Amino acid sequence: MNYRLFQSINNLAGNHPFWDKLMIFVSKDALVIYALILLIMWLFGKQNFKYTVVYAVITAVFGLLINTIIGHIYYEPRPFVSHKVHLILAHAKDASFPSDHATGAFTIAFAVLLRHRKTGFVLLLLAILTGISRVYVGNHYPFDVLGSIVVSLVTSLVVFSLRGLLQPIPRAIVGIYNRIPLVPKNTTREDRINY
Repeated sequence: MNYRLFQSINNLAGNHPFWDKLMIFVSKDALVIYALILLIMWLFGKQNFKYTVVYAVITAVFGLLINTIIGHIYYEPRPFVSHKVHLILAHAKDASFPSDHATGAFTIAFAVLLRHRKTGFVLLLLAILTGISRVYVGNHYPFDVLGSIVVSLVTSLVVFSLRGLLQPIPRAIVGIYNRIPLVPKNTTREDRINY
């Protein structure tokens, strides 16, 4: 079933130049887009957005660490290693399950969604597109992306539930940033009380 689902998405590759270019761009550069969005949130958002950015980065690091552990325990060859596929984006022949790109995208999206629904929803849509793109370009099976979603959701919920314990980390980082002169702060009296 995993391979059949893969084929139904990957067989679209190579037939539509616009979609090929879009999926290659998203597959390669989605995490750059996420980094830019987090940077904008950090520079122009209030204190609570800065805290969210730190928690999102912590969540992504933990998610990718879990991926590394899973990849060492269970090795799934990439689709282009085991099958003839429409490979439109070259990739190393390392472990396919779970997808690091999808995990990075979904951990950030879920971490933001738990704190800021509108921004998080936009990031979640981008994460879904990222997951689809990884299959479309021939780098991952659908279950690799599904595994990433599970890892991301669990990691995000754990980090969110431990936010009280982890709060000294974002507090220290935001505090250091707020002491730097001539950088955008966007703080209010309420922010200083609550954070």
